[in-house]
Amino acid sequence: QVTSKGGESQCKEKHVVLLSPVGKLEISGCETGLHEIKLPKMSVLPSGAGSVASCEVCEGAEEMTEPLKQCTAWLHAYFCQPERTESLPVPPFHHPLLQQDSFTRQVLWTLLRDVKFGEAVSYKQLADLAGNSRAARAVGGAMRSNPIPIIIPCHRVIRSSGQTGNYGGGNLMKEWLLSHEKLQKEKPAQ
Repeated sequence: QVTSKGGESQCKEKHVVLLSPVGKLEISGCETGLHEIKLPKMSVLPSGAGSVASCEVCEGAEEMTEPLKQCTAWLHAYFCQPERTESLPVPPFHHPLLQQDSFTRQVLWTLLRDVKFGEAVSYKQLADLAGNSRAARAVGGAMRSNPIPIIIPCHRVIRSSGQTGNYGGGNLMKEWLLSHEKLQKEKPAQ
């Protein structure tokens, strides 16, 4: 039992598994907010990227906290009805990295706030946006330590050359996410 500065006991972590078009996403969080989204490593791209993919909670549905519900709703929209993500609340985050004041936190919040669905930004551009134009390498480090991928869209950060660069879920997943967003963006409005 670990106590925090305020003296209350450490949060009770709950887990949920979301079966998504890119595989099983393991999501953890507590009553306060999300802790982490773990991406599966993809070895092959899912087929039928054009079809509406399903996105179902397959484990842990019975004990979802409010932030986990918001997270699964947001991810469901991301994969199935991307135009809704703008109007949905981003779940609160409760990961130490996103609590403490650091350049990494600044970069992740900037990315979340400024780089919209279907857009891409280079490491250098993101460093500029976050207030330190010479910190492109540090931006790479921030992307590697992002605990909430997809919602904090580190897949949208690419190399200045236009190459996708590395990704925690593997380069196939990064390419899939970027092409998913591009396809959705290009769809004529219904």
